Amino acid sequence: MAKLRIGIIGCGAIGSSLAKFISLDLSKQAELSGLCDVNRESVFKLAVKVGNPKLVMPDLRTLVKKSDLIIEATGAAAAFEIAKQALSAAKDIMIMSAGGVISRYKELAALAEKKGARIFIPSGAICGLDGLKGLSCAKIRKVTLTTKKPPEAFAGVAYIKDRKIKLDGIIDDTVIFEGSAENAVSAFPQNINVAATLSMAGIGAKETTVRIVASPGAKRNIHEVEIDSDAGKIIARTENVIHPDNPKTSYLAVLSAIAALKGILSPIKIGT
Repeated sequence: MAKLRIGIIGCGAIGSSLAKFISLDLSKQAELSGLCDVNRESVFKLAVKVGNPKLVMPDLRTLVKKSDLIIEATGAAAAFEIAKQALSAAKDIMIMSAGGVISRYKELAALAEKKGARIFIPSGAICGLDGLKGLSCAKIRKVTLTTKKPPEAFAGVAYIKDRKIKLDGIIDDTVIFEGSAENAVSAFPQNINVAATLSMAGIGAKETTVRIVASPGAKRNIHEVEIDSDAGKIIARTENVIHPDNPKTSYLAVLSAIAALKGILSPIKIGT
């Protein structure tokens, strides 16, 4: 059986972790077909780390052409166009920046169906999506996500700057945002991908409620999901170890993508 050719666009913390895993742990079933990033230096460094400088691709078009599956690990701003380009070429896409496609994911779904391609969106840094998808087959009344991260995780966010929130002055747990998932994703595009994923799996971005808390004492990124439905109630709390290379990312986000890759390659599917 031919190996699955996997191309990665985005060579930051998540893309680098996935590239190393594919090269070392999935080598019998898959292979890296190429690497791409707007930061050319990052691409070259990662290609050298995985032992193949030839993996450096000049652009996304070339990467798509050489791959069966594209992994988007760039950021919300570029996610939709990357997914659209991959699907238009009838290639499968794994989207890590779910916040970048939440407003147009139905458009991508229609394109995938037309082209016979698939879209994979890993669970990311939260637990409870399996239960949420199950409860969606009944009637869900309410979905609430409470995210708690250390203040430095929100450094550089325009929403914080615009409201003149002094992150270094926060000494107690402080709610810095409360509203719909739609607005949360817009305000925190690099911090709250879990809200987008939760919304797409459940009742939508307008109806899903999000609270974001800056917590000086937090050593981990914490996500608590509460789902209330006719079929029951679910409360799922996830305390994530922060990715060593990026304080805005949870280690589980990478592991979730790895599990999704294993699922794609496995003949058996366990769980909803």
